[in-house]
Amino acid sequence: MAPHPLIGQMAPSNFTLQNQNNEPINLADLVGQSPVVLFFYPQDGTSKCTEEVCAFRDQYQTFTKKDVQVIGISRDSVESHATFASSHSLQFHILSDEKDEVKEAYKVPKTALGLLPGRSTFIINREGVVVEHFSSLLDINGHVKTALKLVESL
Repeated sequence: MAPHPLIGQMAPSNFTLQNQNNEPINLADLVGQSPVVLFFYPQDGTSKCTEEVCAFRDQYQTFTKKDVQVIGISRDSVESHATFASSHSLQFHILSDEKDEVKEAYKVPKTALGLLPGRSTFIINREGVVVEHFSSLLDINGHVKTALKLVESL
């Protein structure tokens, strides 16, 4: 499989999305300050998405010890994110991309013949360059494992 077209490129960061607390979050404010693990997931509350988000939650302290920001994005509403974040004690931002604009900027691949939304994780270094991409709808643990492995080298 060919590498993702954003590998080695500056991460798209000129966007502002609302988090689960209805606060505006702009990636450009974070890039350059610390590395970022940015993961896109299909939907709040589904079994695999909950498993993925909770895996990032469970490793959150490992990321913060390395000064890494963790951010999740899906097309769910701010209200859905608020309920989801509260019920799973999420410590990081989950952003509402209801129009899929950021997902499209990151060229998140669709799966299953283009019918299902993709699940992708991007690692962005301190300089704002995308250094890794992991995409799998079913290998939920692969997203966190890839991020942890790369964070160790940043």
